[in-house]
Amino acid sequence: MSLQPDQDTDRSKLKKDWSSVRDIREDSPTFGTRILENKEHVWNHNAWDNVEWDEEQERCAREKVLKQSNKPMPLEEQQKYHQDASKYWNTFYLHNENKFFKDRQWLKIEFPELHNITESDVGPKRIFEIGCGAGNTMFPLLSVNQNPELFIYACDFALNAVEVVKNNPAYNPQHSSVFVWDLTSTSIPENIKPGSLDIVVLIFVMSAIHPQCWGQAVENVYKMLKPGGLVLFRDYGRYDMVQLRFKEGRMLSDNFYVRGDGTRVYFFTSDEIQTIWGTKFTLEQNAVDRRLIVNRHRRLQMYRIWLQGKFRKIEEPNPL
Repeated sequence: MSLQPDQDTDRSKLKKDWSSVRDIREDSPTFGTRILENKEHVWNHNAWDNVEWDEEQERCAREKVLKQSNKPMPLEEQQKYHQDASKYWNTFYLHNENKFFKDRQWLKIEFPELHNITESDVGPKRIFEIGCGAGNTMFPLLSVNQNPELFIYACDFALNAVEVVKNNPAYNPQHSSVFVWDLTSTSIPENIKPGSLDIVVLIFVMSAIHPQCWGQAVENVYKMLKPGGLVLFRDYGRYDMVQLRFKEGRMLSDNFYVRGDGTRVYFFTSDEIQTIWGTKFTLEQNAVDRRLIVNRHRRLQMYRIWLQGKFRKIEEPNPL
């Protein structure tokens, strides 16, 4: 389920070798090496970090979303996108195969925890990439892995995505396993034991899930992780450029849309992330990545907003 967002990101020609996320908590330091202090200098670089909107931009964004909500997709038309969600992702992979595979070089920057457990002396570790798409997290990790006891599970609820991963020459059954599974299922995968995972990776996955199913998704992740296990999360933020580009008739419900190819996408706020994950997890990071992407040739400015988080499973108290 994670390939489409990588495609959206690539259109903005986003490449970076530093972290530009900012935690919403007041005591968090601000990262980023390109801060736009003078708007007259906007065309000097291809991207700027931590670009805050002024009141006029915020007002325009709200008005665009309000206009979308005034003419949502008719309820009778929405049902096919909810009932046949996997069909649309299957079609996406059938048409595109693996040509939208993106080597997520930013993983090591934003989520060093992943690369730390590829070291040779770390010992047994288990990772689960949910919504793996073409294996955009699994394959980069396997390519640098020095840990003989690392095992990576990967799943997608689109069968064609799983086939793409299995047919990749880099797929290594000794250190990985890919299979079809829906994060919103009422049971966890048969081959993953409860409390057995060290890390769960959710990159542009929750946004593809119906809001009514978020609770089940969190419950499944919680059940699979070890006490103290970690969720690594990245997804779309409210008023991201992608959201504001939707035309009337594409909104399913508040901030939830269907793309032209039939796949769905939601745009989160940091407060929603706290609400969704905060009951069962300690939020070690609840961050916003605001970037201004500049096309200097076409004189275009594109505002991207992503949310990023690191959620630690709360250890259950010992019974008395």
